[in-house]
Formats: sequence, structure tokens, C-alpha cells
Amino acid sequence: MAEALRIAIVGAESTGKTWLAQALAQRLAELTGLRCTAVHEWLRIWCEREGRTPRPDEQPAIARAQQALIDAAAARHDLVICDTTPLMTAVYSDLLFDDRSLHAYAVEQQRRCRLTLLTALDLAWEPDGLQRDGPQVRAPVDDRVRALLTGHGLPWSLVAGLGAARLEAALDAVTPLLRGRSLAGDGLFTRLAERDEAARAQAAAWRWVCEDCDVADCEHAALRLRG
Repeated sequence: MAEALRIAIVGAESTGKTWLAQALAQRLAELTGLRCTAVHEWLRIWCEREGRTPRPDEQPAIARAQQALIDAAAARHDLVICDTTPLMTAVYSDLLFDDRSLHAYAVEQQRRCRLTLLTALDLAWEPDGLQRDGPQVRAPVDDRVRALLTGHGLPWSLVAGLGAARLEAALDAVTPLLRGRSLAGDGLFTRLAERDEAARAQAAAWRWVCEDCDVADCEHAALRLRG
């Protein structure tokens, strides 16, 4: 059996990672006929169990527990969508405790993912128990995630948009990776053809209009919303 394809979803709090992981895994299963699963976030379970947020010394074990869940899922499935990875534990260790000791481990594990989807800051912040610190931390977290991904040459794609548009953006980013993996007769080949045709049309019509751009899922629009 071929090694499972791992897709990571990372990003600041309240940017729809959990919803996107579950929706993407379900949609990919429908499109490809392959065994797909979404791996849940261990930190959420940990906080609910302990009734508090982790101390600095507890961060490494949380990172490794998250990776263990991903590895176990990869042993049983063809496609694994990760609702966060140790990279996010490393980012929060840096932000909250000024501790960068988890960076090397997090980057090493992130390299095992074929693609990282970074959720944009275009969703309204919502409270969600002990895990969330507030909207003021979203931009610093986003900055640190981008710095780690870019600084270590890890492949990533920004995912923006509301509801179904967010899922479609994720599918557009992931679909090219599935050439040769999906089953004959599934719906993915049609999507690939449509995506390629749309990309050719966009390239033919492209011109630089960044200063006047109002497209909701544009990278520059997402960056402006952070300000």
C-alpha cells in the first residue's frame, strides 16, 4: 500500500480549522473513493480533560501526542487531513512562553505533510472555551506560522473564503496532489480538468490590479484584514 498522503491544516484560533478538516476529508472521500480521515486536535481534548491550558513543560508531550494521532491515522488510511500539527504547539510555545525548543521537531514532522493549508484571518473571532486567548493573538500567531513555513521551505497554500468557498479553495489546493491516487471513474478527474481549464483562462486574462482588488479570498485582502 502506498504511503498515506498527509495534508496539514494550521492557522490562528477561530479560523475554521476543525470545520475545514472534517469537511475536506468528507469531500475528498466522496470525490476519490479513497480512505480519508480527519485527525482531531489533541490540545482540545487535553484542555477539556484537565480543565486548564498547558504549562510550558507540558508542551512537548502535547506536540508528540498530536503527531502520534496523525501517524496512527496514516497507517490506516490513504488520505489524512490533520486538524493542526505539532507546528501549532511550537508556535504557541514561542508566543506564550518565549520557548522555541519545539521548532526543530515541529518542522521535521511538518515535512512529512505533502501540503500545509494555512487558514486566513477572514473569519470573525468566536470564543471557544479554554483554548482561545482572544482576537488580539491571531495576527502574531499567523505571522509566526508563515515565518516557520516560509523559512524552512515547507509547501503551503492560503485558504480563505466563507463556508463553501473556503472548502473549494482547499480542494483547489489539494486536488493536483491526487493525480494518480484517485480511483478510476471518480469525480476527481472532472474537477482536475475543470481546475486546469480555469487556471489557463485566468493566466490568459491576468493583469496586475492588486491596489484595486476586492476579491474576498485574495491574499492581499486577507493581509489587510489583519491590520
